[in-house]
Amino acid sequence: MSSHGDPIPMTSRASGPLMGEAHVPGDKSISHRSLILGAMTVGETKVTGLLEGQDVLDTAKAMQAFGADIEKRDGTWYINGVGVGGFAEPENVIDCGNSGTGVRLIMGAMATSPITATFTGDASLNGRPMARVTDPLALFGTKSYGRAGGRLPMTIVGAAQPMPVRYETPVPSAQVKSAVLLAGLNAPGETVVIEKEATRDHSERMLAGFGATISTEQTNEGRVITLQGQPEFKPQTIIVPRDPSSAAFPVCAAIITEGSDVLVPNIGLNPTRAGLFFTLQDMGADLTFENMREEGGEPVADLRARFSPDLKGIEVPAERAASLIDEYPILSVVAAFASGKTHMPGVKELRVKESDRIDAMAIGLRAAGIRVDEGEDWWTVHGLGHGNVPGGATAASQLDHRIAMSFLILGFATQKPMSVDDGGPIATSFPIFESLMGDLGATIERSGAAS
Repeated sequence: MSSHGDPIPMTSRASGPLMGEAHVPGDKSISHRSLILGAMTVGETKVTGLLEGQDVLDTAKAMQAFGADIEKRDGTWYINGVGVGGFAEPENVIDCGNSGTGVRLIMGAMATSPITATFTGDASLNGRPMARVTDPLALFGTKSYGRAGGRLPMTIVGAAQPMPVRYETPVPSAQVKSAVLLAGLNAPGETVVIEKEATRDHSERMLAGFGATISTEQTNEGRVITLQGQPEFKPQTIIVPRDPSSAAFPVCAAIITEGSDVLVPNIGLNPTRAGLFFTLQDMGADLTFENMREEGGEPVADLRARFSPDLKGIEVPAERAASLIDEYPILSVVAAFASGKTHMPGVKELRVKESDRIDAMAIGLRAAGIRVDEGEDWWTVHGLGHGNVPGGATAASQLDHRIAMSFLILGFATQKPMSVDDGGPIATSFPIFESLMGDLGATIERSGAAS
């Protein structure tokens, strides 16, 4: 909202216990991959719980342009795919909107078919360099012609006789890894990707789920992923797990709000994403995983979070940072209600997110009466224990959805209400945040609405 319109100030205050079920949005990473892999399968793949944000809808349109038949009926998406290597040449330019994930995965998926496609996006996407994907795709025999600096609009000419590839990723990137693996599907023999640092493994899990032969081993070189080309994919029924980064907010709200008991069903617990939940348990939070199961190769559970009055500050292991990088803002809110210090090392990545998240949280927490120490790649929150956090401040969201939501949750358990100068950005990742929290019993008001 607010990057385009007027700010939307919001205020939250202590309310009664939070009770009920919180149905958070579906996982974006898995939603993109469900559509692309479904389109590369002969037969009908059914997907429920797809995140119907603009990025994912753009990927659905792209898969239709490559020949897949995709329709939504009664809340379920039906994908009749064309098989591995069966993509048709699109008649028009493929517009991927704002989605870096979408365009990079689709380029990989079509790179080893003998077809040509041109990609574009919005101003933001067209400013982002694509060479990190087109360089490894060139190894298969794919050609790409873009604007200066490897930018969109860009035409990709698929390899007519693709070669299998062995590729070491220069930077940790799940998107680059996934693009190479998707290209390897229509190449003969084995395609190998080596990553020095492990990244999110949704692609490997889903490829195996659809029937690809894929193995991962840890060696001295790093993580070595080997994919056998030209598999026969089998249609799947996929229930997209709900997004763990969105689930973090109702879970943490229940933990700090007196008397609360909230169930958050069907949450993806992929170990590369679930670090927050294990950290909360280490702090003594009453958080349990119920009905553990596997959906589409991903571990899933229902999360039950209850009010936890005796939280303890801890040292968060630095090696866990990657698996909770987006959750540090809300973790710092929970840390304010713990007794003792919570120290969070290895977090320099937080300084280059949508905002400098350490700085944004430190300023707002200090204004609410909490001591915060920080360095270049660490920060420490000095908790005051339940019932002792003053609040009564207005925090700057810095156009960052996670900062805005974190300070609104803080206000559920502070002595005085908490405000954010602009809650508009929340719509980018969690458009139903206000209504979902309200249904559980929380009080969030749009403070600017009356003025």
